[in-house]
Amino acid sequence: MTGNYKVCGVIPARYDSSRFPGKPLALIAGKPMIQHVYERALKASLVNRLIVATDDERIFDTVIQFGGSAVMTDASHPSGTDRIAQAVGAIDCEYVLNIQGDEPLIDPCVIDNVAQALISDPHVVMATPIAEVTDMSDLDNPNVVKAVVDCNGFALYFSRSKVPFLRDSADTPNKKWYKHIGLYGFRKSFLLQLIKYPPSTLEKMERLEQLRVLENGFRIKTVMTQYVGIGVDTPEDVKEIEKRL
Repeated sequence: MTGNYKVCGVIPARYDSSRFPGKPLALIAGKPMIQHVYERALKASLVNRLIVATDDERIFDTVIQFGGSAVMTDASHPSGTDRIAQAVGAIDCEYVLNIQGDEPLIDPCVIDNVAQALISDPHVVMATPIAEVTDMSDLDNPNVVKAVVDCNGFALYFSRSKVPFLRDSADTPNKKWYKHIGLYGFRKSFLLQLIKYPPSTLEKMERLEQLRVLENGFRIKTVMTQYVGIGVDTPEDVKEIEKRL
């Protein structure tokens, strides 16, 4: 990592989880999951500063013990976006990356690519990665978020439904679907503006925070990646991660 602190990576980490309480501290191959995420994010060459934003002292203490940087945030935040906004409020940076705390195999190159999308174009206020759908069962899985993009790579919509709908396959020889990878990059100024908007109608319907951006007339640049990721949602997922490690 370099030292001008232009790009700040933030890993939001809550202890409470309906399906997996204490998930950030779950041991994977002898290390807490949050440490795996932190160490992989450290390998991103464009991230100048990396912190964990948490509302739990157990997570805070764990991060400090393995040599990481952490900040305490309010427990009442309704979303990870609000949590990272508080975490970077006093940090002198231009770009903020929201790195999911439940992806211990996150590819540092994906982090760099999202940062680069912001750095290289002053008109881009937010960026996020997408990947081509290769498993067609993902299209009907509401836990896999689908993305529709325009000819310039800007998002038109995100949905848990199968979009776009294929009306006639014979007329669509090059049909492709894309799925969203849960990592977000923001210009800090835009992030601090975004959290002032109330949850939007589509956001509440789909339970997807990024729709607040689109509903309020802003654009999200998508970044194509081969990385598809494996998130940890249940204790059973830990075993799959350990196999891959």
